[in-house]
Amino acid sequence: MEQLSQKKKVTIMIALMAAMFFAAINQTIVSTAMPRIIAMLGGIEYYTWVITIYMLTSTIATVLVGKLSDIYGRKPFLLFGIVIFIIGAFLSGTSTTIFQMITYRGIQGLGGGILMSATVTAVGDLFAPRERAKWTGVMMAIFGFSSVIGPTLGGFMVDHMDWEWIFWIFLPLGLVAFVMIWRMFPKTGRTTTEPIDYWGSLFLSLTIIALLLGFSWAGTKYEWGSFEIIGLLAASAVFLVILLLVERKAKSPVLPLSMFKNSIVTVSNVIGFLMNAGMMGAMMYLPFFTQGVLGISPTVSGFVNMPMSIAMIVLSTLSGRWISKSGKYKRFAIAGMPFMVIGMLMMAFMTNVWIAIASMIVFGIGLGISMPVFTLTVQNAVAPSQLGVATGTATLFRNLGGTIGIAVMGTVMNTTLTHKLRDALAAGEGPDLSKVDPEVAQEMGSFMNPQLLLDQPKLKELQETLPTEIHDLFNQTIAFIRDVLSDSLTVVFLFGMSLLIVALVAVFFLKEIPLRTSNDMKAEASPADRKTKDLTKKEPAIQ
Repeated sequence: MEQLSQKKKVTIMIALMAAMFFAAINQTIVSTAMPRIIAMLGGIEYYTWVITIYMLTSTIATVLVGKLSDIYGRKPFLLFGIVIFIIGAFLSGTSTTIFQMITYRGIQGLGGGILMSATVTAVGDLFAPRERAKWTGVMMAIFGFSSVIGPTLGGFMVDHMDWEWIFWIFLPLGLVAFVMIWRMFPKTGRTTTEPIDYWGSLFLSLTIIALLLGFSWAGTKYEWGSFEIIGLLAASAVFLVILLLVERKAKSPVLPLSMFKNSIVTVSNVIGFLMNAGMMGAMMYLPFFTQGVLGISPTVSGFVNMPMSIAMIVLSTLSGRWISKSGKYKRFAIAGMPFMVIGMLMMAFMTNVWIAIASMIVFGIGLGISMPVFTLTVQNAVAPSQLGVATGTATLFRNLGGTIGIAVMGTVMNTTLTHKLRDALAAGEGPDLSKVDPEVAQEMGSFMNPQLLLDQPKLKELQETLPTEIHDLFNQTIAFIRDVLSDSLTVVFLFGMSLLIVALVAVFFLKEIPLRTSNDMKAEASPADRKTKDLTKKEPAIQ
């Protein structure tokens, strides 16, 4: 797309930003409303499937479309992704059972994965890495903006409107994005005659499905040591081995193994994995502190996250411009990661809502500075003809990091909570139940469940039904549980911080090569990629 004028490129970017915002806002607006929607549909026991199915289909689509769009061009997938996403969103609003919702969310995830992958990669087609940094920052800011207004808007709508409109309200924006891309985006045809890697696609999909299901269900639906979890993780390992064998012989591999001989690609993906593992796992448990320990409402708790998103929007836009101006990226990764580490450390020892907000701001600053870097490093380190598959692979590692981080931190949380509760009771730090009636003592013992702290209406209802003379004892019990939960969350946040420290150390091993100022699709790869090609010249070249 080098021949396009700057004005034409900016016009196309507006269309891409509309598509990005359409996909992002439809995801974030649902997040706060989904528990209420599932309660209305019934089948709360299948709630995790509504989340898991979207994650599965979007992750698989992201990786597979990356390679296919390298062959057929981005435009067909941009248009196809919007259509599938619109269909999935519309059908989700027509759901009358939980099983319909799961099915339709799977379709929506498929469209979302196609759309997000093709959008980010298309930015790489339009601009050379030096200028791309600026636009990558803008795209990250749009995603951040949707995370600011989406949850608040979703909560308001589910309280004041029919829930179906949460899925339907932004559908006209999808149609606008479709028309804009159809008319503005340059026509693309098949760029090579290389065959599609069907076997590689199959075993890559099976590996991802088994791995994500295993870590999604571990510690929640099934025990870590259960037959189901061990079986899924073992199956994932077997599928991975088969995938590696298939990809070594494939003429046009869906996951080119030679790409990982490029140290920049490998290190960037490791950092992306660790960063998302620490970030997503910790973000999942921040509401446990604000609602469970501090006792504030879910609505107010949602506002605690908002400063992080705002800081991320501002800094990702600025850092994109700074990278574009300087042509250097490593210094921004080194500068941003310590902010994330410090923010997580503040979370570990926060005692009130103001410290929680401050920690979110610090974390958001680091996230905004670092976030545009690692997709850019991968895209800059490979040949332009590998742009789609490289971008899709980077997204895959981030998604896996987030999923595995959430699962592992869930185990850390539950294990720590159990041990600390047991140790505190053994040390006599809990409420003194020896001087009360055995039945009252038994009832108080049943309240020593940290999950009760997250259901504030039920907590208030319980207090009102108890006899006045044991209100003080009840309050002591709840205060004790809050202290134990707070101590357990400290361990969770410190664990997340340790992952970010490892990611920070890995940044120092990230080689920095000049950001290309050319983006000719027939151009050779960057110096680092040429070195990789020399190492792997016996393997078929990827067109």
